[in-house]
Amino acid sequence: MNHRIDDRVVAAHLTSRRFGLVIGFLAVLLIVVVVACVAVGPVRIDVIRALSAPNDGGIDATILFRTRLPRVLLAIAVGAGLAMSGTVLQALLRNPLAEPHILGVSGGAAFGGVMTLFLAGRVALPAYLLTPIGSFAGALIAMLVVYRLGIVHGRLQPYTFLLAGVVCNAFTGALIMTVNAMANLFQTHGILFWLMGSLTTTSYPLVAASFVYIGFGGALLLRDTRALNALSLGEDSAMQLGVDVAAVRRLGFVVSSLLVGAAVAVSGMIGFVGLIVPHVTRLLFGPDHRLLLPASALAGGIFLALADTLARSISSTSEVPVGVVTAICGGPFFVYLLRRQSGRGLV
Repeated sequence: MNHRIDDRVVAAHLTSRRFGLVIGFLAVLLIVVVVACVAVGPVRIDVIRALSAPNDGGIDATILFRTRLPRVLLAIAVGAGLAMSGTVLQALLRNPLAEPHILGVSGGAAFGGVMTLFLAGRVALPAYLLTPIGSFAGALIAMLVVYRLGIVHGRLQPYTFLLAGVVCNAFTGALIMTVNAMANLFQTHGILFWLMGSLTTTSYPLVAASFVYIGFGGALLLRDTRALNALSLGEDSAMQLGVDVAAVRRLGFVVSSLLVGAAVAVSGMIGFVGLIVPHVTRLLFGPDHRLLLPASALAGGIFLALADTLARSISSTSEVPVGVVTAICGGPFFVYLLRRQSGRGLV
């Protein structure tokens, strides 16, 4: 979709040099983080030996290439998807508290994923195909319900939208617990561990598929970064600048649901990435979505890779779910933002 928007009016301070410096810096930092994360864990390995003989079947090479590297890469994909989703939702709603987990989108995706886990073996499709479909469908339905509840007198009310998301989260949580109570012991264990968030994988095809899903969604969002800049000026101002606000919101909500569904399908519930990363990135690099969106994707990958490394390195005997680590970081951050917004007034 093309929008005739005067770049001198919205976010005119971005230059190609600044864009290249920021993205280049974050890309280099991401590479450094990948190297550091694959080298750190409860079991010490010789990275040099593993890299010099990757196919010799040694324990160092096995841990590095079959356990840690696919996990770190999956964390980058999931973190990028959640961060981009949070960035877009905050722009569309003009609400700094908007985030997939808080708005109930992650809860809807989780319910869809839980239903596929519960129904696994009872339908013809394999679980690795059924879970992404269920998660995306759950995320999209939750987004549509919250969106309809957030429309008051024909206009979207951001804080009504936020409250509707909180209610949707509670409702989907109750549905998940109902399904969990009906499941057998084996299914219950898998559902609970999945809900807490886990990036455990040894499958490079799964990692590649995640990057394809999230890359496709990110490419669609990048087409509308100028429209997102215009929306930051207000709905009426954006319309005067030639933005089809309804179309931009529809695309943004659907693609955000795709990103969240893809992330939840492979990692379970990991909250607050879409809240923390966009705010920190906006604070460091400014509000221009032409830069903010790709920068948030890279920063989200960095943040979640570090959080997952911390989760698997805290104890040598058991692993802390990465969703717990992000919640510990995100909870206080959300309270800070809530108090900050309350001081400014909620309307």
